[in-house]
Amino acid sequence: MQDIKQLVSQLILEEKASLCSGLNFWNTKPVERMGIPTIMMTDGPHGLRKQVDSYEDVGLTYSVPATCFPTASALGATWNRDLMRQVGEALGRECRTEDVAVILGPGVNIKRSPLCGRNFEYFSEDPCLAGEMAASLVEGIQGLGVGASLKHFAVNNQETRRMLIDAIVDERTLREIYLAAFERTVRKAKPWTVMCAYNKVNGIYCSEHERLLTKILREEWGFEGLVVSDWGAVNERVDGIRAGLDLEMPGPSKHNDALIVEAVRAGSLEESRLDASVERILELVFKAGQAGGEDSTCDLDANHALARRAAGEGAVLLRNEGDALPLKKGCRIALIGEFAIKPRYQGSGSSLVNPTRMDTLYDELLDWEDCASLVYAAGYTSQGDTADEKLIDEALEVACKADVVVVCAGLPDRYEVEGVDREHMQLPGGHDALIRKLAEACDTVVVVLSNGSPVEMPWINDVQAVLEGYLGGQAGAGAIADILTGRVNPSGKLAETFPLRLEDNPSFHQFPGGPVTVEYRESLFVGYRFYNSVQKEVLFPFGHGLSYTTFAYSDLNLSRERVKEGETVTVGFKVRNSGKREGMETAQVYVRAVDPGVFRPEKELKGFEKVSLQPGEECQVRIELECRDFAHYDPDLPGWRVEGGQYEIMVGASSGDIRLRAKLEHDPFPGNAQAEKDSVPLYRDFPADGVVSREEFAALLGRPLPINRQPQRGEYDLNTPLRDMGSSLVARGLLGYIRAEMKKRIKGQEDSPTALMMEKMVTEMPLRSILTFAGDTLDRGVVENLLVMINGHFWKGLAGMARRMWKK
Repeated sequence: MQDIKQLVSQLILEEKASLCSGLNFWNTKPVERMGIPTIMMTDGPHGLRKQVDSYEDVGLTYSVPATCFPTASALGATWNRDLMRQVGEALGRECRTEDVAVILGPGVNIKRSPLCGRNFEYFSEDPCLAGEMAASLVEGIQGLGVGASLKHFAVNNQETRRMLIDAIVDERTLREIYLAAFERTVRKAKPWTVMCAYNKVNGIYCSEHERLLTKILREEWGFEGLVVSDWGAVNERVDGIRAGLDLEMPGPSKHNDALIVEAVRAGSLEESRLDASVERILELVFKAGQAGGEDSTCDLDANHALARRAAGEGAVLLRNEGDALPLKKGCRIALIGEFAIKPRYQGSGSSLVNPTRMDTLYDELLDWEDCASLVYAAGYTSQGDTADEKLIDEALEVACKADVVVVCAGLPDRYEVEGVDREHMQLPGGHDALIRKLAEACDTVVVVLSNGSPVEMPWINDVQAVLEGYLGGQAGAGAIADILTGRVNPSGKLAETFPLRLEDNPSFHQFPGGPVTVEYRESLFVGYRFYNSVQKEVLFPFGHGLSYTTFAYSDLNLSRERVKEGETVTVGFKVRNSGKREGMETAQVYVRAVDPGVFRPEKELKGFEKVSLQPGEECQVRIELECRDFAHYDPDLPGWRVEGGQYEIMVGASSGDIRLRAKLEHDPFPGNAQAEKDSVPLYRDFPADGVVSREEFAALLGRPLPINRQPQRGEYDLNTPLRDMGSSLVARGLLGYIRAEMKKRIKGQEDSPTALMMEKMVTEMPLRSILTFAGDTLDRGVVENLLVMINGHFWKGLAGMARRMWKK
C-alpha cells in the first residue's frame, strides 16, 4: 500500500483540488506524474451496470451483460443474511471481471410511503431488517476486493423534487428510523464509500451537512471511508469539503475545482480539510485498484442459479386458501397475462441491468413434466391501463377449460421509475378487471404479482392464492415456477406492510409534500409501527409469509430477568416444523416498552433468524439483545437512553402473529437518569387517521416550521427548478432547449420509462445542475447571469455575459 500522506504532500494544490471531482461520468481522475491511477464506479445495486460505449453521458447507452439479481424489495423479503452475503460475493466477482472498483449500492432508505418510485431499490420499512440485509450484502461485495457505496445518505424517501426537497424530521425519528439502517451497516460492514443524497435535511443539503457527514457518520459511527456525492448532488463545493464530502461526481468539475483552490489560497478553507479528503480518495483508489486482473473470472451460470434461489426465497406466499398451491400433478393450467411471456423483472432508472439471460414463466411451466396441459392468453394489453374486453373474453374461454388459472399481473415498468413517484397503489385497470372476471368464472385462481411496492387488491377474497413475486430479476420466473409446482417451499416474509388502501398509510397526508419542504409529521409511526400502535387493519402485516408447511413456537426463555447497563439478554425459544414437508421459517423478535415515559410504537423489530427444518424437526433459536435494543434517542442528552422499567419480549411469525411473550426489567441507562413524560401528548396517543397539525408537529420538532412556499420571480436562485420559473421567457426557452437536447439522447425510446425519468429530471433539477451536465460548454458565471435575466433583469444579465466573453 502506498504511503498516502507522503503522496499527498507531493501534490500541488491544483492537483489535490482536481482529485476531488471525477474524470468523467464514471471514473476518478488520475495523476500520471505521481502514479495515481483512475478507478471506475458503476451503478448497482442488484446487478452490474457498466456502460461500455461512452463515459461522458448519463448512462442511457448500452451496458455490458451482467446477472440481474432480484431487486432489494425481493432480497429484503428473504430475511436471509447468508444469502445476501452470497449475492454480494457474486456481484463482487462480476465487478472484478469488468475491472469495476466500486458498485453503487446498496440502498437502505426507509420505505416511508408505498408511493416512492424507487422503493424497489430499498429493503424495508424497518431499519433493523434493512441494516442487517445491507450489511451482509456489503460484506459479500467487499470480501471480493470491490467497494460498496451505501446510499442515499440520508432521509431520501421520495423521488418528487428529490434534488431540492427539504425533509423536515424530528431528532428522535431521524436517529431511530432514518439513520439507524445506515448506522447498523457502517458499524457492522464498514463500507468503503457512503453516497450522500440530493435532498436537504432540516434546511441543509446532504452534500454540505457537516453534522451528518462528519459529526455523526465519522465521529460517532467510526466511518473511515470516502463520502461521494450522488451524481449532481453538490450544491456549494467548498462547503461540501468543510462538511466532509470528499468526491464530487460526475466530473470533470473545473469550476468547483477552481473554487476549492481559491478558498484555500484565500484562507477560507483549511488546506488540512482538503488533504483529508484527498487522502480518503487515494486510499480508495489504491485499495480498489488491487481488484480485477487476468485471474478475475465469474461463473455466470452459477450466478443465474443463485439469482433463482434468491428470487425463490424473496417471493412471498400471501394467501393460499384450500391449499390451492402447490399445483396438483396432472392439472390443466391456464396461464393468463402478458407478464408470463414478457416478465417484469426489474425497476427502471440507474439500476437497469442488461441481463445475461431471461427466464419466462410460460417456458418454465411448459417444461414441467407433471402438467397435463398448458394454454396461454394475454388477458390485457402491454400497458393494461384499461380493460380490453376482447382479450378478457379470450382469457375466459381458455380459463374455463382448465383446472387452475394462474394470472400474471402487477405493475408495468413505467409505474416504478427512478425520479418519479407513483400516484396511487392500484394495479392497472386492465389487470384488476381481468382478475375479477376470472375469479367470477373459475373455481381456482392463483395470482402471481410482479411489482416493487405494495398494491391494493380489491379482489383478494375472490381468489384462492396470491404469490408476491416482487421484481425477481432474470431468474425470477424460474423461481416462481419452482414455488408453483412445489419444487421449492415458499419462505419469503414481507419486509413492508401491505395496507388495505393508500389512505391508510401514515404518511398519506404529507407525501410527497412540496414545493419546498416535506414534513415527516408521522414521526416514529412508520409502517407497522403505526398500524400496530393504532390497531388499524391491514391487507398483510409486516413479516407475513405463508409456507407449504407449518411451524410451532415454544419454550421462550430469557437469559436474565433483569438487565443492567452494558449487559445483554439472550432470547431463547424453539421452532418446530409441525407440517409434512421441509421448509424455512423466519422467527422475529419484537420489543415493547410496557409503560414508557416517552411515546413509543407498540412494538419494534430487534432481531430475527431464518431456520431450515425437516418435517418434525425442532431447533433452538437464540437471539441476543443489547441495551440499544431497548433504547430511544434522547435529543436533550443527547444520546441513547434506556428507561428503567418493564419490557415485553415478543416472538412471532410476523408483526401481526405473535406466538410467545415474556417480560423483563431493565435498569435505566445512562445512570439513574429518567426521561420526563412527553410534552407532546398527541404522539402518546397517535391518531388512527394519521392527521397531525402543523402546531403539533412544530411542538415535537421544538422550533417553528419553515415556510413552504414556491419562490416568485425576483426570488429565484440557483436552486430553483426551471419548471418553477415559468413566468420567465428566458427560463421557458432554456427549458425547451434542454428538453430538445434530451430528446436527441433518447431517440427511439420516447415512450420508455427512461424517457419519463429524463423528463422528470430535466423539469425538477435546480438551475445549478446545468453546470454538472453541460461539461465545458458553460461556467458558473454564465449561469449566474442567466439567473439575473430570469429574475427580470434581462439587459443587466446580458451585459454580464458580454463582459465575461470580452474578458475571455
